[in-house]
Amino acid sequence: MTAPTIPRLNLAHLPTPIEPLPRLSDLLGGPRLFIKRDDQTCLALRGIKTRKLAFLVGEAQAKGARTLVTAGAWQSNHCRQTAAAAARCGMDCILVLTNLISEVIWVFARSAGVVGHSIQLEFLRVIRADPAGFVRRFCGCAV
Repeated sequence: MTAPTIPRLNLAHLPTPIEPLPRLSDLLGGPRLFIKRDDQTCLALRGIKTRKLAFLVGEAQAKGARTLVTAGAWQSNHCRQTAAAAARCGMDCILVLTNLISEVIWVFARSAGVVGHSIQLEFLRVIRADPAGFVRRFCGCAV
């Protein structure tokens, strides 16, 4: 039996290096220690979120999606990474962000082609109950 093929995009510089930590190893008087440098994946903010997005965006494209929609707090690294992934793949991106957003943040986001909506925390319950309906009604795009 073979595992199913999962769509995946190459969004990151992989594999990231593994570097020795000789001074920490010496300080602890223990075995040789290493660190995996996922901070060098090189998509917007770097890190493990890039690895997950490679699969999420790959699946979205395989299903014919043209727009990525995600939600989070205004400072969400996941939202920033999603916007960067969408830009790299030529897709539109809609961010549904909680809390108040400063105009400076929106200027930068809009210059990258991001469409955003700021919402109150209580409204997240409505979104969680019917995310596809929210996207259709509020964002004006098909799901």
